[in-house]
Amino acid sequence: MARALAVYLGRNAARRIEQDGWSPELFSLLLGASGGPKWFILSQLDRLLFGDFLQGSEQPLSVLGSSIGSWRHACLAMRDPVAALDRLQQGYMYQRYASAPTAHEVSEVSRTILQQMLAATGAADLVNHPRIRTHIVTARGRGPAAAASTPLLATGMGAAALGNVISRRLLKLHFQRVVFHSGARPNPGLALHDFHTHFCTLREDNVTAALHASGAIPFVLTGERDISGAPPGQYWDGGIIDYHFDLGQYRGDGLILYPHFSASIVPGWFDKFLPWRQAAIHEVDNLVLLCPSEAFIADLPLGKIPDRSDFRNLTHEERVLYWEQCVQRSQALAEEFAQMTEGDDPLRGATIFA
Repeated sequence: MARALAVYLGRNAARRIEQDGWSPELFSLLLGASGGPKWFILSQLDRLLFGDFLQGSEQPLSVLGSSIGSWRHACLAMRDPVAALDRLQQGYMYQRYASAPTAHEVSEVSRTILQQMLAATGAADLVNHPRIRTHIVTARGRGPAAAASTPLLATGMGAAALGNVISRRLLKLHFQRVVFHSGARPNPGLALHDFHTHFCTLREDNVTAALHASGAIPFVLTGERDISGAPPGQYWDGGIIDYHFDLGQYRGDGLILYPHFSASIVPGWFDKFLPWRQAAIHEVDNLVLLCPSEAFIADLPLGKIPDRSDFRNLTHEERVLYWEQCVQRSQALAEEFAQMTEGDDPLRGATIFA
């Protein structure tokens, strides 16, 4: 039977796991990509990682996420991560709109989902966690990309897309990466040098705004303007710059744990349309990438994992049933990871980059 979970290991990651087994203390960085409903295919794996596996370490763990990745990571920093994941899943899965919603309507629903996920103590838990060092990625608009006016914003986004074809670095003309972090200072290994990055301290009064901004797709949501404790301006989805992240940017001695939707890594959102921009994951020696296998995805009810097009292409009832089925099927990924970590051969079934 084909495996549900695909595991890709960099050379150093494979060496250390072979030597020490699947110890959570090997990992110093957890990555979480943008992707909205794609998260549902990782939901059961997240419950195992957040509620069990990663709780077995006493070492500091930095988490870096954009959009839904940052929302998932917020759950890890709460006193009961699995309960927080349950609240996130409940709110996200069953959101409903009477007709095609406006950006204001979607943002109101998104803020409600975040408030339910955080509950009474979540913001304080995230800001004050003694071990989990949260980093939430947002994109601060510049020029027309900071406009509230739809025509001006469309101009800014179009110019950003065209410039990105020439060079990813041209995005800096339209967006600035702003990272909100818990603790007194950000992880020095995340001094991302590809763009000028501004770091802001997370406080209880800006957690919800930072999380909402991190997932605020232009035209789909309103974004956040003038977040408390951050430079003034318009804040958008962190995935615009860091969709799946440029894995070559990160420094540190520990391994990188990356539960992801596929083996394909696309640095920025605009790079989705540029096949040559996919990252070469075999060059990242410390990478541990966990994702659903192609065979597993092909066997899902619609032959794909959930995505935002499901809101448009399916009725509410069809979408919810499909997403529920994907969540149920995703249990196989968690079970296979548990078997791998508990088995006699910690590298069995993994693809190792030589």
